[in-house]
Amino acid sequence: MEKNFFELVEKRRSCRKFSEQKPDRAVIEQIMEATLTAPSSKNTRTSRFLVIDDPKTIARMSEMRDYGSAFMVGAPVVVLVMGVKSATDLWEINCAISATYIQLAAEAVGLGSCWVHVGGRPRLKDEPQGEQAEEYLRTFLPIPEECGVVCAVALGYSGYDGERAKPILNNDGMVRYL
Repeated sequence: MEKNFFELVEKRRSCRKFSEQKPDRAVIEQIMEATLTAPSSKNTRTSRFLVIDDPKTIARMSEMRDYGSAFMVGAPVVVLVMGVKSATDLWEINCAISATYIQLAAEAVGLGSCWVHVGGRPRLKDEPQGEQAEEYLRTFLPIPEECGVVCAVALGYSGYDGERAKPILNNDGMVRYL
């Protein structure tokens, strides 16, 4: 079910509700193969990925923050997007590009997705200097020491009924041409 790029971009929405249907491993592998083609600063290829499909592990991951990550418990697959910190000062940007590729590839194969920020986020919103989401994830996930974590991308078939509303786009001052 391939889509034209502009159709793909127009249709993609953040999906925080997933059906119980688990995507086939081949579909996830297709998404990850596309992700590996994402551009990176000076072709440093600093992004690394951990694909998780164990419901108990995903449930633990959903507790990494007291806001914005609870919905992950319903996702059949989560991809942790990490980057080699010593390879370039732009490793986080490389990861962001890679995560975007994951989301676009997911949409292209009929899956919903949602980015959950990890890096620099506290576990407790009211304690910004307390334990960080990344520190929590390191207690039970095999995150390489040399990597920092930017985000987790939840993946699965959408659990929403019908078409999702389009965001209201207001281009006032957002794009200028010279």
